[in-house]
Amino acid sequence: MPIYRSKSNVSSESSQATQAKKAFSAALRVLSRQDRSETELRQKLVQFGFSDSAIETAVEKCREYNYLNDDRYATERARSFMRTGRGVGLKIRLDLRRRGIDENVVQQAVESAETEFSPEQILRDQLLRRFPTFNYLTADNREKRRVVGFFQRRGFSLGQIFTILKEEPK
Repeated sequence: MPIYRSKSNVSSESSQATQAKKAFSAALRVLSRQDRSETELRQKLVQFGFSDSAIETAVEKCREYNYLNDDRYATERARSFMRTGRGVGLKIRLDLRRRGIDENVVQQAVESAETEFSPEQILRDQLLRRFPTFNYLTADNREKRRVVGFFQRRGFSLGQIFTILKEEPK
């Protein structure tokens, strides 16, 4: 005996399918501009007003096509931070956690980036670029605080900072 669906069920199913397609299309537009974490993409789709089921379908499809990959995103973001000197260690960890990346993935991304880029060398390069005339031995306390604060905000530990600052200038 055939099973008949009511007209309202058929239209709601096609409406859900349409909304899922629109959510996927919106996700592709968002990801084409900039790589994002899964959490960030979900937030964007919620802002656009899509239903939870449409968002789930779109995110799953993006993951299936490898358009959305938190491991890749975290690794690339950590490498970018270190390559440009915007941050190391703690700063990267905080940024990735804020973006909804899992703690294990964050740890792997930071370790991967630190094998490629040395935090000490980044600190030396930034010191020469940002403060070319700075000399720890002759600087006053205000200047020392300013330089140390600059590097702390970028995630360097005090031990790393003082080790590099107290080296003889070349």
